[in-house]
Amino acid sequence: MELLLLCVIIFLLNVSDFSSAITYNKGDMEQSFACASQGFPQKNEIIKLYLSSDDLKIQCFFQSESVFTAKEFLSIFTSGGLAPSLGIINSTYSGIFHFNLTLFSDRVYWLINIPREHITKNTDVAAVEEWLVRITLQHGLNIYTTEGTLLDSVREPILQWHLGSVMTKNDVRKLYPHVVDLTVTKCPCANDVALLGFILNATLDGVYIGLSFSGFWNYDNTTWYNLTDMIYSQVGEEHTELSVVDMVLTNHFLVILTSLGLFISGDLRYPSSSVLTFSRADFCGFERVDYVKGKLWYNERCFANREHFEVDYVTITFERNRTLSEASSCFYSKEPFLEWLPCLPHISKGAKTIPSTVITFLVDQEHSSGIYLFQNQVWLSIDGGNTFDFLADFHDDIIKNTYHSFYTSGIAFVSQSGNVYLTKAGLEQYSKIGSISDKIFTLYYDHMGFIHKLTPDRFEAGGSLAAFGNFRGIFGQAPDMGFETALAPQHITLNEMIFYAYVPANEPKDSIHTKQFNNIHFGKEIHSRKTGTAYIREILQHNRPEGFLSSVIAEVIDPFGIEEASESSCLSSSLSINQTGHFSYKLTLQLQTPGIISSFQDSDIEKTVVIPGYSSFLITSILDDKNALAIATMPERVPTNRIFPKDSWFLYNFGQKNGRTWKIHSKPCNYWFQQHDDSLSLNVLKYIDLGKSHTFKVKLIPHTKGIQILEAPLLTVIVGSPTLLEVKAEGAFDDTDSYTLEISAASKGLRQGSTSLALIARGASTECFVTTMVPILKSSCSYLKSMHHVPSTSITLEHWISGIHKDKQGFNQIKTLPVNYRPPSNMGIAIPLTDNFYHADPSKPIPRNLFPKSKKSGKFKQCANVSTREECNCTQDQKLSHAVAFSDCREKVPRFKFPVTQYPISLEIHSEDGRIPLESPYLVTVTEVNERRNWKLKHTVPETVSKLKFYLEPILHAQVYNPSGLNLSIKGSELFHFRVSVVPGVTFCNLVEEFQIYVDEAPLPFPGHTLIAVAAAVMLGGLIFITFMFQLRNIHPWNVFRRLFRRNKVNFSNFNANQPTH
Repeated sequence: MELLLLCVIIFLLNVSDFSSAITYNKGDMEQSFACASQGFPQKNEIIKLYLSSDDLKIQCFFQSESVFTAKEFLSIFTSGGLAPSLGIINSTYSGIFHFNLTLFSDRVYWLINIPREHITKNTDVAAVEEWLVRITLQHGLNIYTTEGTLLDSVREPILQWHLGSVMTKNDVRKLYPHVVDLTVTKCPCANDVALLGFILNATLDGVYIGLSFSGFWNYDNTTWYNLTDMIYSQVGEEHTELSVVDMVLTNHFLVILTSLGLFISGDLRYPSSSVLTFSRADFCGFERVDYVKGKLWYNERCFANREHFEVDYVTITFERNRTLSEASSCFYSKEPFLEWLPCLPHISKGAKTIPSTVITFLVDQEHSSGIYLFQNQVWLSIDGGNTFDFLADFHDDIIKNTYHSFYTSGIAFVSQSGNVYLTKAGLEQYSKIGSISDKIFTLYYDHMGFIHKLTPDRFEAGGSLAAFGNFRGIFGQAPDMGFETALAPQHITLNEMIFYAYVPANEPKDSIHTKQFNNIHFGKEIHSRKTGTAYIREILQHNRPEGFLSSVIAEVIDPFGIEEASESSCLSSSLSINQTGHFSYKLTLQLQTPGIISSFQDSDIEKTVVIPGYSSFLITSILDDKNALAIATMPERVPTNRIFPKDSWFLYNFGQKNGRTWKIHSKPCNYWFQQHDDSLSLNVLKYIDLGKSHTFKVKLIPHTKGIQILEAPLLTVIVGSPTLLEVKAEGAFDDTDSYTLEISAASKGLRQGSTSLALIARGASTECFVTTMVPILKSSCSYLKSMHHVPSTSITLEHWISGIHKDKQGFNQIKTLPVNYRPPSNMGIAIPLTDNFYHADPSKPIPRNLFPKSKKSGKFKQCANVSTREECNCTQDQKLSHAVAFSDCREKVPRFKFPVTQYPISLEIHSEDGRIPLESPYLVTVTEVNERRNWKLKHTVPETVSKLKFYLEPILHAQVYNPSGLNLSIKGSELFHFRVSVVPGVTFCNLVEEFQIYVDEAPLPFPGHTLIAVAAAVMLGGLIFITFMFQLRNIHPWNVFRRLFRRNKVNFSNFNANQPTH
């Protein structure tokens, strides 16, 4: 019972551990949900959502192979109070939203409505990441998860344009007979946004490009454009044989290489017209024959939230040697791609020359260097091109094209014969994944890392749900990577074997490589047709022993089946071994049991005799029924002059004479990749500010059967730019053989830049969806980092909108500013001198505009060049913003009673790591944006701050304050608008915050008080003087007034008595 309890506890701990992280490679993705943001979701379709300028409305229903219908499943989940959650994720952001729990009417789907501003408040056209969406529902111990994408169609640059005239389906079909090849390019930040170009033969002229916003999952979702007229407008219509050659879509530009030249679009972020325009780049001395053999190269990097040090580079190479009059046959440029420079440096006289033909040239921004490749082989560099390791040699079947996935780091090679090979970035192994028989095709990875095959008339992206993300949907079953020869197994230990590949002595020299192990077999598995599997750990190339030029060291996973006497009757005899040549041996049978037929047969050729503790022998020929010739795998371990009785020696059949009895396949995925970071993104982006650090934690969990886990680091860490940050890594195994790696990256200096941090599971199979994680670290300011003023009184949004928020004494703490308000100046309330309007309305008169200086000041910003406030297009956020840039929109401000004394200026820094108070070592400067006075600050000045103040104030020409305990006192009236700025040197960020205070119920300003006092004194003195004079002249005003009153009363009585009667 105690043991059972312990097992349960361990299980729960493991479940808890897994629930706090994202685990990759656990199997093929299942589509538990069907969802759509446009129309009703279709069953068994990948989830593609689109964010427009309106709210994001998503409908989802549950799909299952069970007998229950989707409606029945929804009823079960809803009755249990369950509804799925929606995770929206990119490299810097993750948000969780929840579907409605209640179903209405007979609806058979869940619904969620998310305001756009809850996902992003930006609407400008810019390079922006496509989001990954993860829909999850937990029911008991079952967790249903489906992944998809969310594309911001409002901001994606290329989607805001018409590339040319739109083509109909019939127009596109007419092009098919003329298409000889395809070229594809994709947006660096949104890989589902891609372009497909038709490369035409000489029978048709034109530039025809298809645009997809859904990752080519559906052919009908592709919009085709004809750009022919645009190109001819640049080069003239007298030219012929126009066709696309290559394309590159960068973050902000589209570059098209045609047979008539290189064309660069305008900046995609600034749509000035509905049709995209291009300009032509000139390369002196290059003509059509050169352009058709040209190639564009682009190091794909997403520059969402772009830094000043980030820029796109594009290279063009021509397949020819440069002449003496030409600078180069390779040129590169950075955006906006107006100036193209030669790739090769100028060679001075007497210096060693370098080849004039460049096959590949990529600009490595992390190392500020170029990477040159000159051979048809595949080489791997993990240090930015400083050193290369040999990966593959395809001999005559050279590689024609390569394709890559930024999300999974997958790289596909396609050879001229149509064979397709796969590797992952950083892995020192590759696999053959199949072949393609289509004459015209190209491959493409979408945003989620799924590989697609594109042909002129159809797209293929897997044939079933189980194939999503798996290349089997396109290429079928895993191909056999074996080769046509016999293998001779040699036991080293009980669980380890060497397999020698046999090369006959008469094998032609040109085909010897077809009977050898090579790099493609590293990390693969040998399977016997009988039984047994072994994992290849090492590839060996050698000249001895004779007949064996290569071998592999393999770890036995499942024991291999041996031959039975019924299959090889020779096993019923004893065996003796005698040397007949330098490397050949004669095997002789000696019958032990009379009456039993035991002999060598032709079917025994290419079988291997295995004797535990001694060399193995590959049978090469049969001399007679009792004798056979063989070669030894380990000549120094040959047992001579000995007889081995039956059952002490065995036969393995790894031959190929009667059909190959062994195969080599990729190893099933052997590691689960678990991410313990707070971000749910596979390739996360982290900012590291001055003096800050960040820690990553990943876990590699073995998922193998019978394979020994070596006590060596399972993850390799490669830093793209080692001098930028201080990176440390510590790894350890736990009791379950899982390997946990913790990496810390810390700021190293004042240099800004970015670096990749590749975490490579070198021992992982190419079958794993994830073998490499590539976090990007930026020594820079995060776009999510900002400084905020924390007001002394919290006012809700509803109160701001209504304009009423009263304190306990009934004082309204919100002031609605007059229309076209300007704060007073130091010359008086009636003489505003600031350029900033508040609550602007161009249709209304401007108050306080009597004096000439006031008339010359005041400029509209948001409301410039419009006639009404409605045309200012002020958003709710702008109306509530304290920023002076939006002062036109600002209507209401915080209101305080006069005087404001010791108001605490409380500041916080907000970032992806949370909120922290602004305090030392940060220092700030404070200014009033309208240049008002009558305010002062009080702060504490420790010795360290005092020294910094003494040093910084002459440089900044401003007072420097300690943000801790900073207090503000105001003796003026009306609006004060303050800007607080962090002194540079402590952070890469330009941290600035603004806040406003309206001081109301202030006494009259000078000279009002003085004038009133003087007037009162004059009046009082005059009254005293008059009284004195009356007394001096014996004048009694009261008696005079009383007599006058009596006289008026008598006259009034007489007047009444004389009235006639009626």
